[in-house]
Amino acid sequence: MQSLHDFQHRALRFSIGTSDCAGVAFDHERGLLFASCLPDNVVYVFSTEDGSLVSKFGSRGTEAGQFLNPWGLAIDHEHDRVLVTDYDNARVQLWSLTQQSFLGNIDSAVSSMFEFNHPQGVAIDRHHRRIIIVDTYNNRLVFLSSIDLSFLFSVGSSRRGTRPGEFDFIQAAAVDHERLRIVVTDTCNHRVQVLSLIDGSFLFEFGSQGNQPGQLLYPQGVCIANQGRIIVADPGNNRLQAFTHDGHHISFFVGERGNNSATNEVAFDEHRGLIAFSADNQVHVIGANQWLPDTFTWQPYVHRYATSWIKQVVSTMTMIRSLVDESAISMIPNEILFEIFSFL
Repeated sequence: MQSLHDFQHRALRFSIGTSDCAGVAFDHERGLLFASCLPDNVVYVFSTEDGSLVSKFGSRGTEAGQFLNPWGLAIDHEHDRVLVTDYDNARVQLWSLTQQSFLGNIDSAVSSMFEFNHPQGVAIDRHHRRIIIVDTYNNRLVFLSSIDLSFLFSVGSSRRGTRPGEFDFIQAAAVDHERLRIVVTDTCNHRVQVLSLIDGSFLFEFGSQGNQPGQLLYPQGVCIANQGRIIVADPGNNRLQAFTHDGHHISFFVGERGNNSATNEVAFDEHRGLIAFSADNQVHVIGANQWLPDTFTWQPYVHRYATSWIKQVVSTMTMIRSLVDESAISMIPNEILFEIFSFL
């Protein structure tokens, strides 16, 4: 077992002092972290380099571009927008990712099928160009086209249930694109359900009520790391837990004990190997590889985000390599060099 205190010495990158964060999401292309704040009714945008505040948007209210408890966040790069579930206004808001200007709402005014009841989570299905909305109090997932925002289908019903494919107060969903799956935290059933990304049909479930490794107590946030590993925020036990893609427990670490210390939300930055989670009225960002070995995998464009000194070193080594034949250094790809130096 590891604690947040351990990460403060080894893996903790920074902590952001927000109050009661409801959702976190990485914009890995721009190196940004979005965090929705319930009491402020604002979405904050931070740099993933040092946690500095970049911008913010929203205000309290019921009008267009205002929030009453902004909750879940999802980044839709294809359409250059960020989606925010507006919990008490029973809608999902669309904001420009580049300009951070208000674009529109998804609510009952658009379609009677969007009569949400306190929606919390939201996710992007890039494979099928769909948006998945966690309609919490209706115990259903709503699928709509990310192209024209038309209703496609829903999974679940307003009636709570315990059988496979039924939900009791679901709060979050994450998409495993590689395996074409949706991972859903079925909160009051103290479990995680894994569904087909194609039609939402039930595949399997894992977790049970308790405080032992692999058990859950009101799971909330969820995200997918590389290798399909599933990271679940387990607020009832004040911890994050990691599972394999087929639901076998890997490890966990606990947050600090105290008021408002529950670990509620979690997000993964696939480009930088970072995990963000909310606890203690803050958002903490850690190096995922310090908790889950081999978490960070190379992406061809990671060099764009490298620091200037790393770029200079790799450039120099590339020049040297071009002058030396059949040496060990001539066999090392630039991608590996960037990874090596990024961990120094």
